Amino acid sequence: MSTPIEDYALIGDCETAALVSRGGSIDWLCWPRFDSPACFAALLGTPEHGRWLLAPTDSNARVTRAYRDDTLVLDTRVETADGVATITDFMPPRGTNSDIVRLVHGERGRVAFHTELVFRFDYGRAVPWVSRMADGALRAVAGPDAVTLHTPVSLEGRGLATAGEFEVEAGKTVPFVLTHAPSHLPPPPEVDPMAALDQTLQFWRGWTASASAPDGEWADAVKRSLITLKALTYAPTGGIVAAPTTSLPEQIGGVRNWDYRYCWLRDATLTLLALMNAGYFAEARAWRDWLLRAAAGSPNQIQIMYGLAGERRLTEFEVPWLPGYDGSAPVRIGNAAHGQWQLDIFGEMMDALHQSRRSGIEPRDTDWAFQRAVMDHLADVWRQPDEGLWEVRSGPRQFTYSKVMAWVAFDRAVRAIEMYGLEGPIDRWRAERDTIHQEVCARGVDPDRGCFVRAYDSTELDASLLLLPTVGFLPPDDTRIQATLEAVEADLFVDGFLRRYDTTRSDDGLPPGEGVFLACSFWLADAYVLSGRLDDARRLFERLLALRNDLGLLSEQYDTQAKRLVGNFPQAFSHIALVNTAHNLAHALKPAQQRAEGG
Repeated sequence: MSTPIEDYALIGDCETAALVSRGGSIDWLCWPRFDSPACFAALLGTPEHGRWLLAPTDSNARVTRAYRDDTLVLDTRVETADGVATITDFMPPRGTNSDIVRLVHGERGRVAFHTELVFRFDYGRAVPWVSRMADGALRAVAGPDAVTLHTPVSLEGRGLATAGEFEVEAGKTVPFVLTHAPSHLPPPPEVDPMAALDQTLQFWRGWTASASAPDGEWADAVKRSLITLKALTYAPTGGIVAAPTTSLPEQIGGVRNWDYRYCWLRDATLTLLALMNAGYFAEARAWRDWLLRAAAGSPNQIQIMYGLAGERRLTEFEVPWLPGYDGSAPVRIGNAAHGQWQLDIFGEMMDALHQSRRSGIEPRDTDWAFQRAVMDHLADVWRQPDEGLWEVRSGPRQFTYSKVMAWVAFDRAVRAIEMYGLEGPIDRWRAERDTIHQEVCARGVDPDRGCFVRAYDSTELDASLLLLPTVGFLPPDDTRIQATLEAVEADLFVDGFLRRYDTTRSDDGLPPGEGVFLACSFWLADAYVLSGRLDDARRLFERLLALRNDLGLLSEQYDTQAKRLVGNFPQAFSHIALVNTAHNLAHALKPAQQRAEGG
């Protein structure tokens, strides 16, 4: 059985990230970028697919862990009968190269440790050539990649692994520094591990202090989520990956295993709101700029998702030599959804740019001309069916939420002219906005239940319908909105949380079965706030917070039967939703006021 997802911690340098298990094994690391081939891939297979274990030899050792305040520096405290020691894991801010530093510091007595490095490149397939350099460091090379390990610990080859044992006594520190570099370049110079620790602490604490500290009773949860979002940001471009992992299953043993190491336009507005509400305007501006660069060009070529720098070709393929997390195959690299047609992204993009303009992020000179071209294109295509917010693989439908987001796009375009004096065909856009509104209210409502439905002329429900009042499509007290809230509760509520939709009833091109979707459950809490059901909102929010692991991290979904996190981890969308719901509850500021009202 694979290590539970809850047992993993995140470390990163804002260009890539690693997952460290409670047992001291780094089981996932892609170098040098989030979307690079993994050099430790045991997360999706076995130790033979690459990992770095650093653990006490006493299997009965007591292990506790925590991040240092306001940082992504992880301390794992190990207590044995002979002593106490702390393993400190972190990735310093990126210089020329990317590093992982592991420090073993003796606190009391003596503690025995062992370490094993299984170097594998190309997602666990390529066994590198390992050699010892003149300074005693180890260097592993395979194709374009090379990693160098500096440590005073004596290591030896054991089979196709590198291993060793050592002891640490009170007051002493044993360092390990693993550095990545292109194999065609000379090995990088040795990193001073203690100086790197000071630099990393200063980086994270300086970043968290660059905005006002979150207030309210959930301040710690919000701060940890914001740090996680910063860690998932690709610093050179400002793009934010949905998760640093691929193919962690939405249901153990299932096939809903996707590569999330890319940037989704779907997340645009909610990401901006989370960052701006917290005061991180530099990150919000960087995300806005990434969005505009990625989508730039012909409007008919806009995609739902892009690579870290705006790459458009994210070809999906399967990796047959990896058995998958807990046997959940296939393991997928790339994401075929990048070629889907999704109408909602136009609303997300226009709303994100509207929110950034409202918040004082200065637009660039060419931005409005591009937006006008986008709106001209949308006027021609909004009637087409699409694959929808959830990227179904069963073919296009007339999804209600997609049409609502087309309405949002025209609404924000009209507001841009009304509020900021920009030039554009406002009468035409108002007419399109009104036409969409009338059509959605006519075809997107179940005549028997009086609620909005997942797709035109359907009776199925979808959690995305909870966002209709949030984006300002109708007021929260509208009878159809209240009926939708009641219907979603009745049809999609499972063990106190919310599914996206019922996969046993709604054909999405895949076998049924997945966990409850955490972002949707946060949306339900927001819907309760809008409806004045603050006690219900608070109770649901507290239940969601209780699903975080001991370090405050959330995945995409949760299996209520097995009581475990499932899906890619940690998931930006879940943490974005946490930040926004906490803001709504703590400040009694309703989501509709954030996204739909002017000024």
